[in-house]
Amino acid sequence: MGEQNVKGQLQGEQLRRFTRSLLNDVKALEELLDSNLIERGIRRIGAEQELFLVDTAWSPAPVAMEVLAELDNADFTTELGRFNLEFNLQPLTFGGTCLRKMEESLANRLAAARRAARRCNSEAVLVGILPTLTKEHLSIDNMTPSPRYYALNEAMGDLRGSDYELQIAGIDEFYLKHDSVMIEACNTSFQVHFQVDPEEFPKFYNLAQAVAGPVLAAASNAPLLFGKRLWRETRIALFQQSVDTRRPTAHLRDVPGRVNFGHGWVNDSCLEVFREQIGRFKVLLQPDKP
Repeated sequence: MGEQNVKGQLQGEQLRRFTRSLLNDVKALEELLDSNLIERGIRRIGAEQELFLVDTAWSPAPVAMEVLAELDNADFTTELGRFNLEFNLQPLTFGGTCLRKMEESLANRLAAARRAARRCNSEAVLVGILPTLTKEHLSIDNMTPSPRYYALNEAMGDLRGSDYELQIAGIDEFYLKHDSVMIEACNTSFQVHFQVDPEEFPKFYNLAQAVAGPVLAAASNAPLLFGKRLWRETRIALFQQSVDTRRPTAHLRDVPGRVNFGHGWVNDSCLEVFREQIGRFKVLLQPDKP
């Protein structure tokens, strides 16, 4: 669910030391893979679900901390916005009735979230982008009070060197200039996790990339943002631009953004993905204590 105690952007020798530590971690993973010390012979499936909290007018309700206190359940946690929540499903062995059990677990946790939200005069809803969101809801006051999120906002702002500018063309035209990473709080999603043997990773990773388009076409459900009719699945463009740390000169040099589909198929192992990410992108945050 993410380390909460973090430091912001690194510079100079600190950055070099941290990068070396990342490369050492990748080397350690490589040794685990070569020594057959990663679990094999079983597939598991799990998921996490993000949601919005709304008031009686269906506007965002910044009561996540109060709802979490009512829930008192480690499966639930914060998201970037005080009007968002997230919960995790326990991983299940993939096979038999696992998908039915997964659905039941999802329904039970959602019901618990709704009961807790109602005790805080709000409601929990599943929606990709809440249609009632406005720019005023995306103030720093509505950011979850966690060092992790404040440090993330500062680090991304330093890398960009200017305000966030979003421009999305659909049926309508959308343009927004904003001063924080809170734009990302417009998005919620359902994320599935699938465990496979290390040797199977390239096949399943590449398969997931290949079917992303058809699956997206069947599942798109976020056509509105701030009252504008945009993409059938506006979360893609919104997420790409809300976490884009490139400056204008980087765009001219064709430097890739942080949100992308990678740059080719995986050939041999998951190590290729980690090495690519370390090589292409600057570190945003580090743990406060190593």
